[in-house]
Amino acid sequence: MSADLEQVRTLSLQEHGLATVATTRADGTVHSSVVNAGVFDDPVTGAAGVAYVAVGKAHKLALLRRAGHATVTFRRGWNWLSVTGATHLVGPDDPDPAFDPAGLPQLLRDVFIAATGTHDDWAEYDRVMAEERRVSVFVRADRIIGNP
Repeated sequence: MSADLEQVRTLSLQEHGLATVATTRADGTVHSSVVNAGVFDDPVTGAAGVAYVAVGKAHKLALLRRAGHATVTFRRGWNWLSVTGATHLVGPDDPDPAFDPAGLPQLLRDVFIAATGTHDDWAEYDRVMAEERRVSVFVRADRIIGNP
């Protein structure tokens, strides 16, 4: 069944942004992990999709850099929606010449909030994100399927 990003947003909010992200390893097998993600447009390309914040040393980042695509699946009960598409990383180890690095702390906050995150001390959040070399991961909504 075909779906749209508003359905994805609704489902993601019902499960506090909890999602499974999958990409491929060099041998073609699937690598998946659980993240908090939300509907968010790519700040450079403007492409509609979903995003999440990843720890800079996460193995999935090396795989995303190589594969260049991912699928993010949200589910609540038997309802599920998957967003599949090209990935774009923006972070201290993944600079984009079209994105001002000074905007990274706010971008990480915005993606975190879109994934239902909240924080009592944004200065501390920014400090930890910088220390952990956190990266914003954007997955373009090239295809959305599911059972909403």
